[in-house]
Amino acid sequence: MLITEKTGNLNSFEINNRTIDWLPVEWFEARKRILTKQTKWGKNISIKFLNENPELTQGDVLFADEQSIIAVEILSCNCIVIHPKTMFEMASVCYEIGNKHLPLFFEDNAVLVPYEEPLFKLLSVQGYIVKQEERKLLTSLKTSVSPHAANSGGETLFSKIMKLKS
Repeated sequence: MLITEKTGNLNSFEINNRTIDWLPVEWFEARKRILTKQTKWGKNISIKFLNENPELTQGDVLFADEQSIIAVEILSCNCIVIHPKTMFEMASVCYEIGNKHLPLFFEDNAVLVPYEEPLFKLLSVQGYIVKQEERKLLTSLKTSVSPHAANSGGETLFSKIMKLKS
C-alpha cells in the first residue's frame, strides 16, 4: 500500500468501531520522506511524502476505511533523561549535547537524547543529574539559530548565555 499523505491524527479522528493497525516507527525513521515498513498485522506500507512535512508523530493516521485505521506508533528506545535544575543548566546541557550534533527531545520538563554510553558518562562527570530510561522520543527540539562566532560579531550563542549568569 502506497501512502503519500497523512489523513489526520487519532487525537482528532473519529475512530467509531474501526480497529487500529499500528505501524511501528523508530524515532530516527519519523522524519524520513520515503519509508517502507510493515504494520503489526503484517500489511506492507510504503510511505512517500514528497510534497508535505515528512515528520511522523504518535497517532498519525495514514489510512482509514470502514473497518480499519492504520496509525503511527513511535516506539520506545533507550534514552538519556536529564532534569535540569535551572534555566541556565538547561541551556548548558542543551548546548553540550547540541555541540555534538545529536538530536534533542523535550518532554515533561526533561531533556531527552538517544542513549550513548560516552555521552551518559560525560554528562554524569560534569555534574548533571542523568538517568537511563526507556522512553518515546516524541517532541524534538528544532533550532534555527547559527551560534558560530563568525556570524555574531565574535560572540557565540553560548557565550551570551554565560553572560546572563554573571
